[in-house]
Amino acid sequence: MNGAETLLQTLLNNDVDVCFANPGTSEMQFVAALDRHPAMRGVLCLFEGVATGAADGYARMTGKPATTLLHLGPGLANGLANLHNARRARTPVVNIVGDHAHTHKELDSPLESDIDAAARIVSSWVRRPATPADVGPDTAAAVAAALCADVPGDPDPSRTGTSGAVSTLIVPADLSWSPGTAPALRRTQRALQTVSHHDIDITAALVTGPEPAALLIDGTGLSESGLKAAARIQKATGTLSFCPTWPARLRRGAGVPHIQPLGYRAEAVGRQLSGIKHLILVGAREPVASFAYPGRSGILTPPETTVHRLAPDSGFDVADALNRLADAVTPDLFAPLPVPDAPPRIVNEALRTKNWAQVIGALLPQEAIVVDESITEGMETLAPATANSPAHDVLGLVGLAIGQGLPVAVGAAIACPERPVVCLQADGSALYTISALWTQAREALNVTTVILNNRSYAILRAELDRVGAGQIGPAATALLDLGQPDIDFTTVATGLGVPATRARSTAELAELFSTALATPGPHLIEAILQPT
Repeated sequence: MNGAETLLQTLLNNDVDVCFANPGTSEMQFVAALDRHPAMRGVLCLFEGVATGAADGYARMTGKPATTLLHLGPGLANGLANLHNARRARTPVVNIVGDHAHTHKELDSPLESDIDAAARIVSSWVRRPATPADVGPDTAAAVAAALCADVPGDPDPSRTGTSGAVSTLIVPADLSWSPGTAPALRRTQRALQTVSHHDIDITAALVTGPEPAALLIDGTGLSESGLKAAARIQKATGTLSFCPTWPARLRRGAGVPHIQPLGYRAEAVGRQLSGIKHLILVGAREPVASFAYPGRSGILTPPETTVHRLAPDSGFDVADALNRLADAVTPDLFAPLPVPDAPPRIVNEALRTKNWAQVIGALLPQEAIVVDESITEGMETLAPATANSPAHDVLGLVGLAIGQGLPVAVGAAIACPERPVVCLQADGSALYTISALWTQAREALNVTTVILNNRSYAILRAELDRVGAGQIGPAATALLDLGQPDIDFTTVATGLGVPATRARSTAELAELFSTALATPGPHLIEAILQPT
């Protein structure tokens, strides 16, 4: 057994059995070891950003980390954007990054770089084994750090209270080929923290008091259990419930109480929170604007609103806190579940921003996993259109680094092969990680991707107005336009092994979407949206 096998077996001992990989020379010992350890599933990704995004999607659905296998500093750098998204989503991810052998680093060869510095941009834990004997223990520590478990001898206050994190283990090549030691055993995951009785009592007084209050919920509070508790609280006290604009994972649909996402823009949030005197954060952060704008505050909570914290972040058992709060204010009341409306009748018309989501909502299958990177096209339309669809989970763009949708769909489909995955993908951001389609085809994943093609970076057109940049001329317009030439997503998808079709009307989208869902394997539908 060499060091790479020690590493791989330690991952398996710690219940990490999927590896999203884009390896190079420094990782070849790990690659070779896969044949001797068939319990580890290796998934080849053609770009590191696909590997890191897939690991994010996998962990969001399973609650346990996958590992990535990345080549040196440039390979890690190519995956940073989706590791940023994973960090913001509090997703457990373990990166294994190869490095040059110790004797080679001093030569300053072409791929030499500061891997540690790059890793710290997105990782809460970074380590490189010093000797072959360190490989097993350090690998186990990397998994423990991703799960925010206790790591003996390595206290890190920044991890306290979080539910998942990105950890990065940097393995010099000579440690991979050196004789290994015994694999390390499994570490124990840290349990979610429990909100105190005192904090529950204080919050109960707020929601039953004379001044209007609202809950902003995230983490496990967006599970079915947490949402039912929030519905009980609202029915008994009138307390409204909100969630972030794009949560990491949200349960919704028929049989699940509705929760209102906060708007993306400050004006929308201002309307939603108008008149609220107490905003109670339950596993959530105080809402802030994604960007600064001239003359506007970045804090979205109205000045007259006082912010309170029931559970500081999602490292607390947020669902438990909500259920205990519901029991405190209304022990015998159970809010009736909403009665779903009949699915809307699909009227055949040209596809536009206002109607494509209605087609998806009418046809969404039971227990679908919806990966939402629709951005502009779904910002105001997707939530209401799918509110009465069969129960499903939505995975959102928490970190706002675009190019997440297609890779996260890969990971979600591998995590839950029995569930249909629907990826709602904006056209501009699809191009960042379009090679994820090849991995979908290679792994025969049941992913239906709908590319929402408006031939522009539409959200940036709106932002150009909002930042007060002045007159918008042809040079600025050209930088936000995805035409000339138009991108043919059906040809691109077919070339990557995914059957693809094109829809220009609601009837066409309905027919193609239904067919794709009923046919095993990946499919892509290019939805051509007409200008609104």
